[in-house]
Amino acid sequence: QVQLVESGGGLVQAGGSLRLSCAASGRTFSRYSMGWCRQAPGEEREFVAAITWNTDSIYYADSVKGRFTISRDNAKNMVYLQMNSLKPEDTAVYYCAASSSSGTSVRDVRVYDYWGQGTQVTVSS
Repeated sequence: QVQLVESGGGLVQAGGSLRLSCAASGRTFSRYSMGWCRQAPGEEREFVAAITWNTDSIYYADSVKGRFTISRDNAKNMVYLQMNSLKPEDTAVYYCAASSSSGTSVRDVRVYDYWGQGTQVTVSS
């Protein structure tokens, strides 16, 4: 069992930056691939970024590649999403998630077993 709590969302102007954090509890955190997904109003939840348990594989959605960076600290049970050059279309609720899957399957939101409550990110134009 893994419990996830996100923080760091807020309101930012286009071109600005935010850093999201996800605190995980549970002794087996380091065994999970971790991901960030987002959901805008009226839209389906979509994959944003993921990192495998040993950080040897990292994946990004094409829409955020080059602007967002995912990282994790297994010693602290933390996952981060650094978001730069934010655009209004990045506005969404961002969710931290944990998956027992690995490889390219972590780009599918359906493989995640545990979810946080979400944090709102709003980018104004």
